[in-house]
Amino acid sequence: MKNRLDLLEQLQEIDLQVDVLKTAQLTLQGDMNGIARALDDAREGLASLQARSAQLEKDKIELEAGHAAELENIQRSELNMKEIKTNKEYQAVGREIAAARKQVSELEDQVLQKITQLEELNTEIASSQATLAELEQNTEQRRSEKQGEFDKVQQDIDADSLRRNVITKELPANVVKRYDSLRAQRRGQAVAVARDGFCQGCNMHLPPQLYNSLFKCEELITCPHCQRMLILKQQPAL
Repeated sequence: MKNRLDLLEQLQEIDLQVDVLKTAQLTLQGDMNGIARALDDAREGLASLQARSAQLEKDKIELEAGHAAELENIQRSELNMKEIKTNKEYQAVGREIAAARKQVSELEDQVLQKITQLEELNTEIASSQATLAELEQNTEQRRSEKQGEFDKVQQDIDADSLRRNVITKELPANVVKRYDSLRAQRRGQAVAVARDGFCQGCNMHLPPQLYNSLFKCEELITCPHCQRMLILKQQPAL
């Protein structure tokens, strides 16, 4: 029975270690996902800036076309004024020219505004392109490093899994099944140390008769409170 208890203790040590390794893998996977996400975000950000720039350029071209059209209208109206016979018509055309010149001035202001916005946006695009280029250069190396760490952890998990298989083959199938069930129910800990009359798994006091039975190592004893399998560990003598 003592050999069986020793095997159960080793089994739990392996499983707890594998739990730590799998948590480390999750962290590494999260890091790799974060690296890829940062690159995607940078690309999307640059694409968004470029789309805004294209729209501003389109708006500027439309404003410039409107500006040119208004200048042509003014030119045409000024030519027509030379052929006007009545004062009333002359004043009407004059008002049209004045309104067109006002529109031209407003369009010029809007074009200048678009040019300023484009200059600022192009500066932002250049910065974004530089950041993206740096990310693209470093991402593969960083991802490769994280993948190497991930693979190393997997090797350790595989090695522990082999050790686990060796141990479980030496234990009765019903004991392994019970162990696995307890481990699932008790947050990964199926085996608990009994010391000084207490279960170290749940910190509850053990019945004296049950605790004394642990010294005999004649049977597999479980804690009546948490149902974990108990292994006796006495305090070392001072």
